[in-house]
Amino acid sequence: MASLLALDFPLGPDLEVALRRCVEARQPFCVLDQRVSPARRTRDLEALGATSVVDGDGIARDIKGGSPVDDEIGLVMLTSGSSGSPKAVELTWNALAASATLTQETLRGERAPVWYPCLPANHIGGLAVVLRAIFSDARLLWGDPQEISQAPRNGATHVALVRAQLFRHDVRGFDAVLLGGARPPGELAENVIATWGMTETGSGVVYNGRALRDVDVTAVDGQVCVKSPTLFRSYRHASRPRITGPDGSHDWFPTGDAGDVVDGVLRVRGRLGFVINTGGEKVWPEELESVLTTVEGVRDVAVTSVADDQWGERLIALVVSDDATLDAALRDAASSIIGPWAKPRDIRYVTSIPRTANGKIRRGELHDLLVG
Repeated sequence: MASLLALDFPLGPDLEVALRRCVEARQPFCVLDQRVSPARRTRDLEALGATSVVDGDGIARDIKGGSPVDDEIGLVMLTSGSSGSPKAVELTWNALAASATLTQETLRGERAPVWYPCLPANHIGGLAVVLRAIFSDARLLWGDPQEISQAPRNGATHVALVRAQLFRHDVRGFDAVLLGGARPPGELAENVIATWGMTETGSGVVYNGRALRDVDVTAVDGQVCVKSPTLFRSYRHASRPRITGPDGSHDWFPTGDAGDVVDGVLRVRGRLGFVINTGGEKVWPEELESVLTTVEGVRDVAVTSVADDQWGERLIALVVSDDATLDAALRDAASSIIGPWAKPRDIRYVTSIPRTANGKIRRGELHDLLVG
């Protein structure tokens, strides 16, 4: 068993140094979110089960109530918590190395990638960028996370972003842009790669619908299941759920995403727990949101529902736009691309959509917008 060290550093070179020390010493670690309140920080530390914490002064301080992890564990990380309380995920050293290796070999050209870190390292998409420079020959170019457009001029070739950053910055200068977090918009530039993955898969394992080498993806009863060398070992205080896959092995993880795989291409509809049943038809909010964002003038959108005597659940679209006359266009898009059952019954215009740091909609907060 080994202690679990919480790294309390901002995104930057000092964090990279601390991570390199952990990897070299095989010291299990987690990364804290410095943006949260003291109360949230306490809850995060408890959920992670860290035994000590270290910050820029280099002095490790013990934490009461923490618990050690198995020697094979390298990282403990909280899930985003967008659909409930976050879970602490345990990833092995081998899984972390496999994630870096698969990404590296998939994206590598004639030279090693130079990554520009700009996502929070307490989320897997941000941390994976830094670890690629530790487990492979990739390099990091540190700079202001808000100056993404300037990074290629300074030598950066690769970047990982969420959709809000993609809309705000010019990323044409990068060789490759990994887009993760929330569902991608309909139209992407040639250098933008839509990724699918989660904390439990050690970052993205499907690029533009196709699984990376050694990664298997299938659908079982409509649920996306994955088998990968990057998979987590277990949750911190519970065993990892497993199912028997098509190859007869018991090492497949049911992800909670609804989708299918056709001719080797994964199509994700949305989270099973978010599906809306309206008039006897199933509508996945993420799928409908992706359609509605293609309507000109829509800056952001979220789909939710309320109980309805006639429909069971009444679809509601919350739209961020400077034009409050898009109702017909939104309903036409939903009907033509998905079906008439997907037309929102109510459309409400709001100033913003609550999202997590990695771009996922905080669905538990959407009903607050309905009564606000």
